[in-house]
Amino acid sequence: MKKSVEEHAARFSEKAAEYDDSKSDEYHACASLVVDYADPDPDDVVLDLGAGTGAIALPLATNAERVLARDVSEGMMDEGRRKAEERGLANVEFAYGEFRDPEIDADQRIDVVTSNFALHHLADDEKREAIREMAATGARRIVLGDVAFFEEPDPEAPFYGPEVDDPATVGTLVEAFTAEGFAVTAVERVHDQVAVIVAERGAALSG
Repeated sequence: MKKSVEEHAARFSEKAAEYDDSKSDEYHACASLVVDYADPDPDDVVLDLGAGTGAIALPLATNAERVLARDVSEGMMDEGRRKAEERGLANVEFAYGEFRDPEIDADQRIDVVTSNFALHHLADDEKREAIREMAATGARRIVLGDVAFFEEPDPEAPFYGPEVDDPATVGTLVEAFTAEGFAVTAVERVHDQVAVIVAERGAALSG
């Protein structure tokens, strides 16, 4: 990680109020795909990591039983809470949590894990650890939208800031999911540097 958790939290809290309006078309396309692929059942509990202002958590809450939204930026979560209240969504919980420690109860059932445009702040070994933590929740499906390289990285492209970001290749992420016993059932190329990866637990494929 090129910046500490505290530095990332402060950086995002500073721009929380303008965050939603500052995002690119590709970001919104990526978020839409993550929501579509997550596809929770009405009795599902979703864990959304790096939830920010709720781009994934809030739309999923209209279909899921409950959404546990985790982030390190209190400013971003405040925006998410405000939007949830405006929309009358009482089944979303915004609380502090990191990728490698989402701070959920040990007996908490998790059916689907999602994340959008957040994992790329971790180094590759930290990403593998985070994916291991996602798998340990017992979720049947993990949907990741993120900055990730299909081709050689281009630091001049709009999705990659080398001073703060540390994106992986798509192959690295796919291997991390398969190492945890998941089958990667879809890889969507939103941009040369933006991917959506869908991973299903093996048993789900035969069911």
